[in-house]
Amino acid sequence: MSTKRLTIFPLTGAILFPGLQLPLHIFEPRYRAMVGDALARDRRIAMIQPTEPVDGAPLYQIGCVGKIEDVEANEDGRYNIILQGEARYRIKRELEVATPFRQVEAELIAEPEEEYLSLGERASFEHEARKFADSQGYAIDWDSVAQLDDLTLINGVSQIAPFDAAAKQALLEAPNLRERCDILVSLLEFFGKGDPDEGTVTLQ
Repeated sequence: MSTKRLTIFPLTGAILFPGLQLPLHIFEPRYRAMVGDALARDRRIAMIQPTEPVDGAPLYQIGCVGKIEDVEANEDGRYNIILQGEARYRIKRELEVATPFRQVEAELIAEPEEEYLSLGERASFEHEARKFADSQGYAIDWDSVAQLDDLTLINGVSQIAPFDAAAKQALLEAPNLRERCDILVSLLEFFGKGDPDEGTVTLQ
């Protein structure tokens, strides 16, 4: 499989899935430069989580490339952008660069085609999701949830769920929808038992 040079945005707690969107507020000078560079080239930025929330930390190996679909440039140089997820990727190596933002050589990950859950898997997920939402005091429009296809539902919840960085990374790295659903159900059950005031659920 051929490799690509990707500009990365390391951000703890932020993951992106193909087909989904991620809004971002860009304010640090190096990442403002990153957005400017992406807009001048192919509008693509690769999201990735660092293994620790510190500058220059090692990176997890799997992230997702996003294309800037919408951008608002503020007068002070900040950006509000919306990334549209395109493909997950696996880092091969980090590159030596002169830019203020980091770059990697990576290979894109081919996604399984037409993934579905069984009725039992879908029901198990929705059961745990309702229990989790109730335990956290979330107001959910369950009629709208029921209209979502399996892939959008599982990936969407995986992307926005208030889990810690390692848990979110496990969801991103799951090789297929069913394994991601299994992990998500376990996480909903585990984190749903905790009291968020005690820090059991780490909001990212």
